Amino acid sequence: SWKNKIALMITPITRTPTPPNTKERFKTQSRSNSCYTISVLCGMIQRKHACTARTYRPMPMQHLSSLCVYCGSSNAGPESHRAAAITLGKLMAARGVQLVYGGGNIGVMGALADAVMAGGGAVTGIIPEFLMRHEVGHSDVTTLEVVDTMHERKARMAELSDGFLVLPGGLGTLEEFFEIVTWRQLGLHDKPIAILNTDGYWDRLQDMIADVVEAKYARPENAALAPFADTPEQALEMLEALAAGSDHLESDKL
Repeated sequence: SWKNKIALMITPITRTPTPPNTKERFKTQSRSNSCYTISVLCGMIQRKHACTARTYRPMPMQHLSSLCVYCGSSNAGPESHRAAAITLGKLMAARGVQLVYGGGNIGVMGALADAVMAGGGAVTGIIPEFLMRHEVGHSDVTTLEVVDTMHERKARMAELSDGFLVLPGGLGTLEEFFEIVTWRQLGLHDKPIAILNTDGYWDRLQDMIADVVEAKYARPENAALAPFADTPEQALEMLEALAAGSDHLESDKL
């Protein structure tokens, strides 16, 4: 089917000739993957529907009805990080994309959830009982699910989401990112992942992933499972272009 063809079009991106320096090659490739992938995928969709236009135009959110966002729960971070989260929240509400997140009421978490709610969108928070005080559970969201463990929290967030987006955060955000991209690499789900690189915050993460590829502990196609975006708009368009409308998740293996 044309959806299967779309999924197969993602891998060939890494087969193009590349410069000898692997780190620089991967950084360049990661930053251009989104534009190339969106162009290729839209071409497939246009041919399927006998569309003659060749320039990319953002499509309506057909598959991405809910988005899991990983982000920090501290107010000590830069104001620009919370501002980007607010912009993202407004966009999600306007496009009818439900927010699934860690349930906190402070930091980037709180700014994002408040923005989605203020825009008339839906928000589902998932938080363990023992973190209710530490992260100040957000009682004003559409739904707040209180679970027993961290593992239950993360599995539930994955179950409810059509895709995953990483915003600035700390060690917990990094742990969530590496887990969800590893699950994707292992075939436990096929949902898209992206990283919002606000003000270059994740530049060193991008460098580290390139180092892992250069050392041959990961293949370029696996590292490319989580492309980087510079703006909230670009991140949402990237995730929608990569979404396959699949809800595949092997919950029993998480």
